[in-house]
Amino acid sequence: MNDNQAQTVHCINTGKSYGITPGETLKSLSERECSNVTDPKSGRTYPVLAALVDHKLKELSYNMIYNHEIEFIGYNHPDGRRTYIRSLCFLAQYAVRELFPDLIFVVDHSLPTGLYCKMVEARLDEDGRTIAHLLSKEDINAIRGRMRELVAKDLPFTKKKIPTSDAIELFTANKQYAKANLQRSLGKFFCNTYYLNGQADSFHGPLVYSTGELKTFDLYPFKDGFCLLIPASSNPDKVTGIIPQEKLSATLDEYSDWCQITGILGVGTLNDSLLNGDATQLINIAEALQERKFTEIANMIYENRKRIKIIFIAGPSSSGKTSSSLRLAIQCRVLGLNPKVIELDNYFVDREHTPKDEDGDFDFEALEAMDLPLLNDHLNRLLAGEEVEIPRYDFKAGKPRYEGNMLHLNENDILIMEGIHALDPAMVPGVDNSRIFRIYASALTSLNLDENNCLSTSDNRLLRRIVRDNRTRGISPEQTILRWQSVRKGENKYIFPFQENCDAMLNTALIYELPLLKYYAEPLLRRILPTSPAYGESIRLIKFLACIVALHPEEISAIPPTSIMREFIGGQTL
Repeated sequence: MNDNQAQTVHCINTGKSYGITPGETLKSLSERECSNVTDPKSGRTYPVLAALVDHKLKELSYNMIYNHEIEFIGYNHPDGRRTYIRSLCFLAQYAVRELFPDLIFVVDHSLPTGLYCKMVEARLDEDGRTIAHLLSKEDINAIRGRMRELVAKDLPFTKKKIPTSDAIELFTANKQYAKANLQRSLGKFFCNTYYLNGQADSFHGPLVYSTGELKTFDLYPFKDGFCLLIPASSNPDKVTGIIPQEKLSATLDEYSDWCQITGILGVGTLNDSLLNGDATQLINIAEALQERKFTEIANMIYENRKRIKIIFIAGPSSSGKTSSSLRLAIQCRVLGLNPKVIELDNYFVDREHTPKDEDGDFDFEALEAMDLPLLNDHLNRLLAGEEVEIPRYDFKAGKPRYEGNMLHLNENDILIMEGIHALDPAMVPGVDNSRIFRIYASALTSLNLDENNCLSTSDNRLLRRIVRDNRTRGISPEQTILRWQSVRKGENKYIFPFQENCDAMLNTALIYELPLLKYYAEPLLRRILPTSPAYGESIRLIKFLACIVALHPEEISAIPPTSIMREFIGGQTL
């Protein structure tokens, strides 16, 4: 068929096929046939922000040339939310560059309510660290006001592919040195660059069609800068509420300090370090820094040993909670304590009493899926010096088994228990909470791709899970990806609201782990076929990993057998 002849595209949203002229944009088709998308569960309609073309994410300015399968997406879709947030970052970048041309806009890390943004000077201090510029309320109000003016003008975002040498020169002139260094480390001939009213920037994914789509946002003063509040998932017409996250933010700041100690200021400098042959040194330093944290927490427990008898550890999927429990137990033994580790999963109720979710499936993550009276009774009896018989839950039969596993806590004994609800006070309302020490464990990376593209801790954990599930559970990368949104939903409901209840936060992220995970995950992701509904997510992750230099097998062998990463790649001796 001649390329100039009419083509046909099938729209999943409407279930219909439409004739198009080659070169017609997705925006044109959307306005003509599907200007809104409907969420199948809530029935709510959302404006179209982007589209999946043959399962690949595309901006609405994309020109359709051949026959395609198209699904328009809005803010209710994960890729729709990411598209909106990327565009919002460019909007903030534009406003800051106009108002503060001598400062650099940095998206430091993500928060539950949005993104922590700050301004830094174009120079480093004598220790090689960035210098933050404290923003006043008046400064923040000016940024917000300018952003709203840009939204009202409904300016288009445009994309061009330019030579990487030109992009490096452009980003350097804009004082975006991390962005320029990243592009230099990748060694590619061309770079996709986005433009807004003459200003240029780069983003690792599509943007919305124009600034007029970005009506919902706000700026909230936070530390040296502000939190860029994003629309709520449940109601995109309103921003997320303010949730104080001081412990989480302090842990991310600590990780940033770790990065600066090793001289890693972003993925560009990480790539440079690996290309210079410094991988083993980087691994050794990262592991030593993390071991110090296990030691600090063990010391906190030891100093309060007369009071603390129970350690609860909680965290989202693939945080390395199991390894963390065992590493912490070793540090406690060094101090003369005798930790005993048991799983909260042993306290599930009988299968027939397990609650069900909105789809009618067993909801094993609900608090009611646990036998709370039995758990509270056992903990109180142990604290009173009694002996109890710990059940072993038979997941195949859906019932607990009692096999004579007796437990008693002696003077130097401490009980370590790991589970999804460990930070929720409603789990042990009948137990003296002064006897409990709670730890939140998660892979909280604040290493950034560049100034305004921060790494997602969720993506980090997803890659961990893809590698581990394929190696130990026989679960394909496709299955892991398709289950991930359900996993995230449970985390948002049962874990993240309680993370600030902890007595200590344990960051399980390691500076070298993305180069490590790339070695294992990238070949797995490339096995996912284009016809799979997981294909678009696999392509997104592959493009993200393309920005990172992978470790070599001989460098991977330097990772110690007690490392948290060994839980995912194998070879752990804990």
